[in-house]
This record gives sequence, structure tokens and C-alpha cells, in this order.
Amino acid sequence: MKLLDSSVCSGPLGEIRIVMDEDSLVLLDFEENKQRSHNLLRKRYGEYSLREASCPRKVRESLESYFAGESNVFDSIKMDPAGTPFQSTVWDTLKRIPAGEFWSYSRLANEIGKPRTARAVGSANASNPISIMIPCHRVITRNGGLSGYAGGTDRQRWLLRHEGALN
Repeated sequence: MKLLDSSVCSGPLGEIRIVMDEDSLVLLDFEENKQRSHNLLRKRYGEYSLREASCPRKVRESLESYFAGESNVFDSIKMDPAGTPFQSTVWDTLKRIPAGEFWSYSRLANEIGKPRTARAVGSANASNPISIMIPCHRVITRNGGLSGYAGGTDRQRWLLRHEGALN
């Protein structure tokens, strides 16, 4: 059984669950998404156990800086989302979407060189275990609608406004 360190950090969008595997961030999700978090961790590790720990200083400080208005504060966080090669490509590309911008699922598919995979890109986006830091909230429908964000469209809207992408 894999033992993981788990903590909860508070933020303007509510409680955020942080899960670390040694020195790597493997999950960042909103606390009420416990079932989603459990499913993602179980898929990755099979049997696992969470050990309550204090919120890692570097992660906490990065989140605080982000919520205070700084946009490029997550580069120093060691993240290990552990997905399929396709998911990893999508997640790496999400990190290239600048704060203050949003892309459609179709554009994201084009950016990874697979223009006919918008639905698969959407599925990979939905499986992102490291919310906010791997900015899946920056992907919207081609018609400009907010949809599919695991934290809910109200949080997605808040994050996009916070980053200056929406009025």
C-alpha cells in the first residue's frame, strides 16, 4: 500500500486538498471533490493510504502568491500528475496557455498536433489531477462557454476573471 502525505490549504475558492508523494505534488483538488480525488489516486496507486500532514510550505506559498495576483508562480513546484502519454501531452500544453488567456478544446487539440481529438483532449483535461497549477480552467468550449471544469463553472469563471481572461 502506498503512503501519501495529505493536507488541506484554505483559499478564496474554498478548501483545497494537496497530496504529495515524497517531494512531488500528485493531486491538488477542491476538498468537496473527495470521490474524484479518491478515484484518481486509486487509478494511479491502487491501494493507498493518506497520512495527514501540514500543507507543504512551497505549495502553500505558491498558492497564496497566485491568489494575490501573481501568475507565474508554479514553475518551482515539482508536479507528477502521472497520466498516459496523451494525457501528459495535453497537461504539458495546458501549462503553455498564458494566464489571462483561454483556449478552446479544438485549439488545444491543434496545439498538440492532433486536430481531430478535441473530445479526447476534453477527457484528458477532465482527468487532470493537479487543478489550478495545471490550468485546465483555461480551456472553454469553442462557443466561449464554460463547461467541464471539475471545480465547477463558478470557480472556473472566478479563476478566469482573477487571471484577467474574463471581465
